[in-house]
Amino acid sequence: MTFVNSFINWFMKKRMHQIELFIKYPIEVQDEWFATLINDAKDTEWGKKYDYRSIENVQQFKQRVPVQNYDSLKPYIDKMLEGQQNVLWPSDIKWFAKSSGTTHHRSKFIPVSAESLEECHFKGGKDMLAIYCNNRPDAQMFTGKGLVLGGSHQVNQLTSNSYYGDLSAVLIKNLPAWAEFMRTPDMAIALMNNYEEKIEKMARATIDVNVTNISGVPTWTIVLAKRILEITGKNNLMDVWPNLELYVHGAVNFEPYREQFKNLIPNPDMYYLETYNASEGFFGIQDQSNSPDLLLMLDYGIYYEFITMDQVDKEFPETISLSEVELDKNYAIVISTNAGLWRYMIGDTVKFTSLSPYRIRITGRTKHFINAFGEEVIIDNAEKALTKACNETGALIKDYTACPVYFKGKDIGCHEWIIEFEKMPAEFERFVDILDNTLREVNSDYDAKRFKDMALKRPIIHIAPANTFYNWLKNKDKLGGQHKVPRLANERKYVDEILEMMG
Repeated sequence: MTFVNSFINWFMKKRMHQIELFIKYPIEVQDEWFATLINDAKDTEWGKKYDYRSIENVQQFKQRVPVQNYDSLKPYIDKMLEGQQNVLWPSDIKWFAKSSGTTHHRSKFIPVSAESLEECHFKGGKDMLAIYCNNRPDAQMFTGKGLVLGGSHQVNQLTSNSYYGDLSAVLIKNLPAWAEFMRTPDMAIALMNNYEEKIEKMARATIDVNVTNISGVPTWTIVLAKRILEITGKNNLMDVWPNLELYVHGAVNFEPYREQFKNLIPNPDMYYLETYNASEGFFGIQDQSNSPDLLLMLDYGIYYEFITMDQVDKEFPETISLSEVELDKNYAIVISTNAGLWRYMIGDTVKFTSLSPYRIRITGRTKHFINAFGEEVIIDNAEKALTKACNETGALIKDYTACPVYFKGKDIGCHEWIIEFEKMPAEFERFVDILDNTLREVNSDYDAKRFKDMALKRPIIHIAPANTFYNWLKNKDKLGGQHKVPRLANERKYVDEILEMMG
């Protein structure tokens, strides 16, 4: 295995040259991909509708093709689900990644082409490893196996030649045979539907494996880790897997979980690497160990546009190109891809922390925020406030959600939070004050509304009993890696449901 590790390390580092090229020539790389995408799709149903053959530049593209969302693309995707081809993309679409739904549809079915698998998702996975090997020359991760904790991996047949499942299912089903040798547990366990049963079997199947790296959403990784420690009676994961050196995470902000992972993995050399991967594409990788910023991956068959927040809710929002973005401004992401998603607003918001190279931080969702009183609190604000409150009171958070309390009679509004603590704060009221004051520091609109309690009073925080959010997800049949607790909402639906469950 030592020879295999050395060879794979060498192979992965070769990819760094290609990464350095798009870092050096970002706009040129994006322009090339734009031209390639338009040319490849010119004879599709979509390409003919918008006359892609006559599009000569990005400006014409923007003027001709409206910004899309899932609802507007759904009629075309439905045709593809029925087996029709050459609709949005020229190559045959056989796979669809099922993800959480929109306002109008319970689930979304995102087309996954052969090109997007190879040039985006799989390339992203290889680049993640290349960056890790480049940053850690003495990496030994390939001397053991990677524990991959995905969501529900069931694959369902649509037609005689098409299938759907969550993204992890699609990726696992299309991985080359040699990749199976590098991962654990066995496919039969990884593909299980029942998440509680899968956690149990995964824990027992991996205890005696030489696990050197873990990939998964922090919340579910913690659930698995705790079960492993219960079974083994060990104090931490290093006692179970002494060669563990890398944890790859994504989907949620890692900061609220960092202290828990330090307790679970008390290794000062443990490497944490964040990725930004979704059903629609692989977008970013944390390329610096000392910074949480994500390198925007520009040569994955994706052309990027961005929408400023004042344009997001307009019927015909204006977009800007990569060359026009500015530092520390919130943008909604719009993508055109080699799977046929055209000017598609994915629902995530980011800000740029660097323009050379282009690095981003995920700030939230276009629909996940609280703006009941003009305060415009986004997930990035909330998690900065929670992190500070935890650090100063010794608390650890397992999960949370928040929503507004609207004006009623003479009562003014406020924000209402439900927080499930892994470790309670030493002083709960001080925790609330730090949370509130930090929100005022990082968000001037919230601060203005909180001035002398004129529009917002001090937040209400409910302490949730252990496993509250787990049981809420279970009741909704949403256990698994792709399902996450909604952090912020402008409506009370989630908070009211959980409060009712708490009694």
